[in-house]
Amino acid sequence: MSVFAYFGPAGTFTEMALDQALATPRIAESLRLGEGVERVAAASPGATIEMVRSGAADYGCVPIESTLEGNVSATADALIPPGAGDKGRVQVFGETTLDIAFTIAARTALAPDEVRTVAAYPVAAAQVRSSVARLYPGAEFVTSVSNAAAAQDVAAGKADAAVTTGLAAALSDLTVLADGIADAQGAATRFVIVGHPAPPPARTGADRTAVILDLPNEPGSLMAAMNEFASRGVDLTRIESRPQRDLDYGRTLAGHYRFFLDAVGHIDDDAVAEALAALQRRCDRVVFLGSWPADRGVGSPPPDHSGSRAWLDAMRRGDDAGDGS
Repeated sequence: MSVFAYFGPAGTFTEMALDQALATPRIAESLRLGEGVERVAAASPGATIEMVRSGAADYGCVPIESTLEGNVSATADALIPPGAGDKGRVQVFGETTLDIAFTIAARTALAPDEVRTVAAYPVAAAQVRSSVARLYPGAEFVTSVSNAAAAQDVAAGKADAAVTTGLAAALSDLTVLADGIADAQGAATRFVIVGHPAPPPARTGADRTAVILDLPNEPGSLMAAMNEFASRGVDLTRIESRPQRDLDYGRTLAGHYRFFLDAVGHIDDDAVAEALAALQRRCDRVVFLGSWPADRGVGSPPPDHSGSRAWLDAMRRGDDAGDGS
């Protein structure tokens, strides 16, 4: 039995993403699942990842990126190993993307002017703010800890209406006021499956590699790090920064940041491997988050180095032709 933690409670987009991931053969095959799957809801992305670190769960499913809001900061912070070096590292083994549109639901049918408070998870509120202002001009947002919790808050009388999922609205026996709500067409959220470090899924030719970098606090360090990819023709598709924190003393480190980079390609691609090795020499700390098949198109694939590798092999053999033949 494999235990999967997910950012809950039941009825969240994350639970829907987990179901979608487990139904995707390439992800299911890479996870080496046992007989059966047990799902366990966790209170936050951080709690989900901590269940994996502690061994309480074999894998966890968390949101990592929204097309409207970018990096999911709670997930990013939780992915940083708590110990020195790689101690406590978790690794990504797959991803899935959900097209996101929300349901507005209430305990009973309400007229627009009767909706004064709308419960919403902050990431969701940011994606429907304009729509809610248009539909319910007199309403204000109140914070919920998840999309499903927003429905539970309304059921408990803490708000008039919820920005939630259709599944969560049904589970809380709410009435749907509006459906398919989003401020922008094509809104989507990417979710990842994390587990304990292990060999990455096999290279497919349409892969993503992610790292976290702690850089020297000196001029040009970020540009130099990115150039390790650029000089080798490796496409970067995401660059995000988060303030560094000293968790032992509960403080931030002013002016110090760590960077989250996604690159097109796999650690088994020569160009990507060379860039990662160079970063390990250059950076104060490199956390390898994994290489895995991308769910949707991610950019230009890394260059094929097989010709130069063959030439090097020929030189090592003393081949006069020097072309690997």
